[in-house]
Amino acid sequence: MDVAISSGWIKVPNQDLAIDAYLAIPEASGSYPAVVVVQEIFGVNEHIRSVTRKLAREEYIAIAPAIYQRQAPGFEVGYSEEDTKLGREYKNQTKASELLSDIQATIDYLYSLPEVKQSGVGTIGFCFGGHVVYLAATLKDVAATASFYGAQIATWCPGDGEPTIARTPDIIGTLYAFFGTEDPLIPNEQTEQIEAELQKHHISHQVFRYPGATHGFMCDRRESYNPSAAEDAWKKVLDLFSQKL
Repeated sequence: MDVAISSGWIKVPNQDLAIDAYLAIPEASGSYPAVVVVQEIFGVNEHIRSVTRKLAREEYIAIAPAIYQRQAPGFEVGYSEEDTKLGREYKNQTKASELLSDIQATIDYLYSLPEVKQSGVGTIGFCFGGHVVYLAATLKDVAATASFYGAQIATWCPGDGEPTIARTPDIIGTLYAFFGTEDPLIPNEQTEQIEAELQKHHISHQVFRYPGATHGFMCDRRESYNPSAAEDAWKKVLDLFSQKL
């Protein structure tokens, strides 16, 4: 859509923490639904900022909080092996309780904006962000979740002994999960395990599998980018948000 937007960095307050966040808003006056965009392990880099702007052009107020604010303020890297190693180190220092607190603070900030509709927000996350939004789907204000290739949902939870999949019964809104069948970080059996758990607890959901796609297939700055899978998945995301927000 050819919608004029404005974007830039702001601070989200969370008690004694000020979270850096990238905000994109349609310029036309009005009331808009809101979406929280959650980064990969590489920080709120240009790819994540571009997704945030892309959502704003679809007439959403979108915000990408820095979920490594506690570990590494201002962290932003590319996709080299060294970058990946560092991003994983910070990921392993996060805690579910802090991540949920920071996402809730981001939602509270959105609700403080007069342009934001108060009827529930959406989330979209990639890689580690896909895991984080699965966690955040348990928050009462989250009406729609788009989780992209969230690794270790079935086997691990940040700072907690029980895997994140154990929190599936607490999911409140609708969750769409997207996976590539060739993803080396997420065996297909784990995708099936997640889908079975969503079904078992009668969570409103859909699970989408893209044959031939691998980890990071939505990111046009990575070698793993898969244009056809990305295009189809984006349409499904917009459909989800248009229905639920």
